[in-house]
Amino acid sequence: MSDKILVVEDESGIARILQLELEHEGYEVGLASDGKQGYEMINSGEYQLVLLDVMLPKMSGIEVLRQVRQAGNLIPIILLTARDTVPDKVSGFEHGANDYITKPFAVEELLARVRNILRIFQQKPKEAEGSDIITLGDLTIELRTRKVTRKDNIIELTPREFELLVFLIEHVNEEKSREEILSEVWGYDFIGETNLVDVYIRYLRQKLDKGYRYKLIHTVRGVGYMIKEPD
Repeated sequence: MSDKILVVEDESGIARILQLELEHEGYEVGLASDGKQGYEMINSGEYQLVLLDVMLPKMSGIEVLRQVRQAGNLIPIILLTARDTVPDKVSGFEHGANDYITKPFAVEELLARVRNILRIFQQKPKEAEGSDIITLGDLTIELRTRKVTRKDNIIELTPREFELLVFLIEHVNEEKSREEILSEVWGYDFIGETNLVDVYIRYLRQKLDKGYRYKLIHTVRGVGYMIKEPD
């Protein structure tokens, strides 16, 4: 069965091009022309991925994204926007976007990102000793429910923060470069924008380490980051 992709785009010409290109790749495509309609179609549960324009009538793409994530829906979402600054991208990721592409974009690049996101979400997370629960000191990660706790305190993570944490935990005590993290967690290289890793590490530290005596996340000077197992 082919994956179903929802395109939420108010510019009919762009929406039509995306529909034709995606269908040519073998995907089923649904279309929504405003944020309200897009939000309702996302909640139908019929789709495996969403291409979401930021500037939409009735409800902005960012507001759609915020409400979808607030409801606990982890469907992968790629934002489409004409704004290309790092703060705009970080803002989109903070609200739970899985990827971000700016207009005008090459269709080949967009299709590659779609394939990567679907691959990441459809592969089963590596499990520790056959379990769906990973523990490291006082940190517990439930892979199926994506619940994270430390000392019985529930830690709310965005989808990307969770993926970053699981990747580092799977490679505990191993030094990982920013480039490795980008490739494995984001699915492809963000050339020239490795500060995204630093931004997300800062988010994780605020949520995982702040207020705790033992710090899990460590900077490897000149390399990148790692999670160290408590002594």
